[in-house]
Amino acid sequence: MTGYLALVLHAHLPFVRHPEHERFLEEDWFFEAITETYLPLLDMFERLIRDGVDFRMTMSMTPPLISMLDDELLRSRYLAHVDRLIELSTKEIERTRREDPAFQELAWWYHRYLSRTRWLFSDRFQCDLVGAFARIQDLGRLEIITCGATHGFLPLLRESPAAVRAQIMVARDHYFARFGRPPRGIWLPECAYFPGLEELLRESEIRFFMLDTHGVRLAEPRPRYGCHAPVYTPAGPAAFARDPESSSEVWSAEAGYPGNAVYRDFYRDLGYDRDEEYIAPYIHPDGIRIFTGIKYFAVSGRGKRKLPYNRVWALAKAADHAQDFLDKRRAQMRGIHSVLGRPPIVVAPYDAELFGHWWFEGPMFIEYLLRKIHHDQDDIVVTTPYEYLAREPIQQVANPATSSWGEDGYWKVWLNEKNDWIYPHLHRAGSRLQDQLRRRRSGASAGEMRVLRQMARELLLAQSSDWAFLINAGTATEYATKRFRTHVARFERLDKMLVAGAIDQEDLVEIEGRDNIFPRLDLRHWR
Repeated sequence: MTGYLALVLHAHLPFVRHPEHERFLEEDWFFEAITETYLPLLDMFERLIRDGVDFRMTMSMTPPLISMLDDELLRSRYLAHVDRLIELSTKEIERTRREDPAFQELAWWYHRYLSRTRWLFSDRFQCDLVGAFARIQDLGRLEIITCGATHGFLPLLRESPAAVRAQIMVARDHYFARFGRPPRGIWLPECAYFPGLEELLRESEIRFFMLDTHGVRLAEPRPRYGCHAPVYTPAGPAAFARDPESSSEVWSAEAGYPGNAVYRDFYRDLGYDRDEEYIAPYIHPDGIRIFTGIKYFAVSGRGKRKLPYNRVWALAKAADHAQDFLDKRRAQMRGIHSVLGRPPIVVAPYDAELFGHWWFEGPMFIEYLLRKIHHDQDDIVVTTPYEYLAREPIQQVANPATSSWGEDGYWKVWLNEKNDWIYPHLHRAGSRLQDQLRRRRSGASAGEMRVLRQMARELLLAQSSDWAFLINAGTATEYATKRFRTHVARFERLDKMLVAGAIDQEDLVEIEGRDNIFPRLDLRHWR
């Protein structure tokens, strides 16, 4: 055995739930992720278990994502969403028969794919995907870890230590309530770390966390084994570094696997290719065109006319890329082992939605890779960070460096001239919540406690790093800005109720119904 491989997927979406609308555009982010990422991953795990493949993976599931997957309204809306797509695929079978015979076979494939998707969600997993992932964890094949409560960018919240503490402790409580045990690891939101954060992780009994490469390489004292062994922080939790080589082979825009010409093209979608009258029932009711997930073309190279997508060729290429990834990891680990004199650990973390949503063949790439590791070699052991620490408990102690996995490795994605205006609002709201809690240390009425809990929910939702990210990226900027301002405005309305000593029950019930995350919120985390 020459080394360990830890595959880590970060599964997160911002909390998007709009019961006030019959259909809401941004809820499609969630529906697409279920269809193209979460269901394919579960299907893959079950095939591997059925076939006796001994595998290990780590996957974060953030509280907002878990809350949406558990929400009955969103579950029912997802089924309606899939039913519309099945209807569209049926129409496509007939249309391609008449007008586009080159795509007839692919139209049938989408119909079968979407029909199976519905069966998996409603029948096989009984609409409970979190429970399905939990069962894989209970079998010892998957390590589910937590994240910040609402993916708040912790270094930019540290002006209010209670805000950072609440992000971690609320997430821990949420995980325990859903999985029946505390989380052993955490994906720090955006892998963003600042010195001292490990003290809060220790308090929450977190054993390990992931950092970008430079977060460990620049630790003090310098790690003897670089990014290919974890370091224990002085407080106890271990920091694992992202391996840059395995990341670039997948992520690189120029040389990464997903850009291969035979893979399915993400951007050529039926929702934009068909005329408005034909596609109208399957896009947004206001006529806004959206992705349907039915895509007939391959990447086909830049500047070239797109070629039809061939599923057989794409899967063959995914198998080739899995072999290439495995061969490179074996060579990499042999080289590192010869220098370090010990088996390295290569930590390969990715956004979960890369696999399936952005790179449609991605789940099959993972499956092929895990099968090849199990059957075709004995150099590499797939593991989780927790299992690795159990096998290799003696590690260096060091202080990680301030870092994130954003552009240039620090804060600029989440703090710049486009989005810096949000932070004074967050800091003021955090201070205000603590003031209101202090005033009621000796006791609060049941109505006041409801208001305080909802204020805490609105603050947590406003703290989501997704809003600053989307504002900076220029994608969904209007929605992200509106969401942030809405949560701050609701927080202020609730605060005014406490100041006036008069609770508007109708308004409170409406806000609770819309932002229903964290039903058992513990306000002691802010004290």
